[in-house]
Amino acid sequence: MAPSAIDRKRKSVPAEHNEASESDVESEAEFGDGLLEGILSQSESEDSDEESDAEEDSDEEELDLDALEALDSDEIPSEDGGSEAEEPIGSLVKSNGTKNAVVALREKPLPDEDEDKPNYTITTDANGGERYVYEEIDPVYDSDDSDAPITTNTIGDIPLSFYDSYPHIGYDINGKKIMRPAKGEALDALLDSIDIPKGWTGLTDPATGKPLNLSQDELEILRRIQTNEMPEDGYDPYPATVEYFTGIEEIMPLSAAPEPKRRFLPSKHEAKRVMKIVRAIRQGRIMPYRPPEERQEEEEETHYDIWQDEVPRPDHIMNIPAPKIAPPGYDLSYNPPPEYLPTKAEKQAWETADPEDREKEYLPTSYGSLRKVPGYEKFINERFERSLDLYLAPRVRKNRLNIDPASLLPKLPRPEELKPFPTVCSTLFRGHEGRVRSLAIDPSGIWLASGGDDGTVRVWELLTGRQIWSAKIGDDEGVNVVRWRPGRDAVILSAAAGEDVYLLVPPIVDPEMDAASRELLDKGFGHATNATQALTANGARKEPVAKWTRPGSRLEDEGVLIKITLRTTVKVISWHRRGDFFSTVSPTAQKSAVAIHTLSKHLTQIPFRRLPGIAQTVQFHPSRPLFFVATQRTIRSYDLQKQELVKIIQPGARWISSFDIHPGGDNLIVGSYDRRLLWHDLDLSTRPYKTMRFHQKAIRAVKYHKGGFPLFADASDDGSLQIFHGKVVSDMMENAQIVPVKVLKGHKVKSNLGVLDIDWHPREPWCVSAGADGTCRLWC
Repeated sequence: MAPSAIDRKRKSVPAEHNEASESDVESEAEFGDGLLEGILSQSESEDSDEESDAEEDSDEEELDLDALEALDSDEIPSEDGGSEAEEPIGSLVKSNGTKNAVVALREKPLPDEDEDKPNYTITTDANGGERYVYEEIDPVYDSDDSDAPITTNTIGDIPLSFYDSYPHIGYDINGKKIMRPAKGEALDALLDSIDIPKGWTGLTDPATGKPLNLSQDELEILRRIQTNEMPEDGYDPYPATVEYFTGIEEIMPLSAAPEPKRRFLPSKHEAKRVMKIVRAIRQGRIMPYRPPEERQEEEEETHYDIWQDEVPRPDHIMNIPAPKIAPPGYDLSYNPPPEYLPTKAEKQAWETADPEDREKEYLPTSYGSLRKVPGYEKFINERFERSLDLYLAPRVRKNRLNIDPASLLPKLPRPEELKPFPTVCSTLFRGHEGRVRSLAIDPSGIWLASGGDDGTVRVWELLTGRQIWSAKIGDDEGVNVVRWRPGRDAVILSAAAGEDVYLLVPPIVDPEMDAASRELLDKGFGHATNATQALTANGARKEPVAKWTRPGSRLEDEGVLIKITLRTTVKVISWHRRGDFFSTVSPTAQKSAVAIHTLSKHLTQIPFRRLPGIAQTVQFHPSRPLFFVATQRTIRSYDLQKQELVKIIQPGARWISSFDIHPGGDNLIVGSYDRRLLWHDLDLSTRPYKTMRFHQKAIRAVKYHKGGFPLFADASDDGSLQIFHGKVVSDMMENAQIVPVKVLKGHKVKSNLGVLDIDWHPREPWCVSAGADGTCRLWC
């Protein structure tokens, strides 16, 4: 039995390296056989048909060289920057490997050249005469009947028993004999009966004499018939009946002319009803119609004044005196009593007061007689206002809904109830010259590492802000990213400057931890020396993807132990949770944009031979063997054990800047350059569950709190940080609760850049931020 890939690999390793740690074994199991070279590209090709919708978005991410070079700068990609570049036709021929096919098409003669050629060749027969040999006939069945069998034997309905004494069983369409198929010996027949092929029936085709095998569709029809099922999908055994005939007998007249009046027979019942109405009219019980004016004249009532000639009479029970006119109101009278008349002071106060503040709309006035009362002075004004009301405000009844606007808003808890979360800046870190591009807090929560445009990596004491150690690793290039290795068995810091990735052991720990960290880094040199070198198809030595070397005596004295040189600028470093693998992203590299490095073996592998789109960032799943790769518009999830594509997440953003995975593993947040923050529920849909727009400029970084607090934050170029409360429950019926709780401002905006990176403390509700103003801040 041939040895497996793992056995061959183990034989090449020296004896002192055979015993691997428990974490390495678990990591090997999670990453399959440990060989990741181009594995995820195979899953891409297998699932290409299922991703037609996502491929349309990924095709838009093909950018020209100008867009790739723009990724090296800090300029924010424009909203129209996602236009794809059209490739020339020649490049398509080369990339698809169909150059030979194109040449063959060019060499093939045109159809017009073959039309005049004869379909036969002239040869010489046995007697020396000319013989015409025609080409074999290619039968083409042009009928619309798709169920017609393909005929190979042209003997018609003649039984095959007539050919029992002949070596052939008939003739094909060209007149050639169809030889009888050879029959196997008894041993072959026994073997065939033991290993029954698929579709075997044991019958012989009478037309060809060969064993008759049924296809899968024919076997399925037979199975359906045996089990009393429908022979095919969509068959309706009870179709709707079409009534071609009816049971109603229609009697058609001989003539279509109308009936003559002489055949009309009046109804006796109708005659009785008519006579009843006539008698009512004659008796006056039914009156003829009259216009309303005539009816009003006759129906006018006559009124009599019974007190016209009244004389004074003594009071008596039988005497009804005429009703008296009601006396006028007190102050409303034209001649009110003197006590109701206002004084001069009251009259002056009423005249000086505003019309809205007056208690009465009138002022009591005394007139000697009724003829001295003047006309109403506001009569014309009130009539005019009344006319305007009737004209401009028609009397239409409206049903108003008295809804409180506050009741329409979702009921969210108050931010004071969701504490603790960072609110103020407690520590300021100064020392970098230029922008601080990246920072990270170590797993113990004591040290803060930062890297900036000055090419230095600095380690600070988190609580005091005091600088402990620094090293300059980039001469002409700035430090793009710094990340700590997870785990407390060693203290290793990774940093990327230009095309180089450095692994550092800062002298900030005790000697035992320092020795363990250095031993872990030096362990892979032995494996790399004894590893089998990859060869090309021509047998030449294959150039490695990355070179693992020593950085030099000067950097080694400062704590920089390993230098990994890649082909293009590295922008992202992401560690696996066990600490033996980490991934890097070089957006300007097309085929080798994403690389996975193995620390214990000093091995670098490229998992993608072709990545749809430009890689932006990557992340390992916090608990499962999943690998997430974010391109310009989509995020793809790959299973490292099964080595296949699992899911394509479509946030809908124009340009993804960063993303992070929830510690629970079922939710994900995405930040984009078009000012959007998106929350994804991976179990719910591939589309975002919530889209938030709280920033005026691009979002540079997003981060979850990994220490048990339901917090996450984003950093933007407007110089602010937005802190959110994001509670995720285990109940599948309840959605995540997202509440913005605080906006942190303190960084200055320089050259249209604000906050570039953010990180959380592993145990406390504290966060740190890196700004373009050259400072780092601790928020508590």
